[in-house]
Amino acid sequence: MLVFALSAALFAVAAAIAYIDWRRHIIPDGLNMAALALGEIAAFAGDAEAPLAAAAAAGLRAVVTAAVFLLFREIYRRLRGREGLGLGDVKLAAVAGAWLDWSVIPIAVALAAFSGLLAAFVAAAARRRLPEPLARLPFGAFFAPSIWLMWTWTR
Repeated sequence: MLVFALSAALFAVAAAIAYIDWRRHIIPDGLNMAALALGEIAAFAGDAEAPLAAAAAAGLRAVVTAAVFLLFREIYRRLRGREGLGLGDVKLAAVAGAWLDWSVIPIAVALAAFSGLLAAFVAAAARRRLPEPLARLPFGAFFAPSIWLMWTWTR
């Protein structure tokens, strides 16, 4: 029952993040914080034998995953001279770290990237054009649902 409640809560927050990011290209800090807190609760409640260790491990994954995204963001900015990843996406990476195991995080990122590219190609095909190489893509709109999907799949 607890897994269902946590999955439903994550789904609601992920859906809100996806909708807002799709429409406004922004991920509200409050939604990222809610998803992060829920991830810590899920980690704590999901390990009856060592709940504090599980929550600490989730926190470590959150920090490391966000740090990797922040590093990628900075490298891209320096190489290309423009922003390629928003800070909301970096914070959402922390959410992925809190909810997902190490081995699943890259799958969620790849799923989000593939889904985003597919959406860009479908939208371009509908306009009978090639995708714009410099067009902004709301990554969080694909990453948030990917986090939920991978967490639900691995339960």
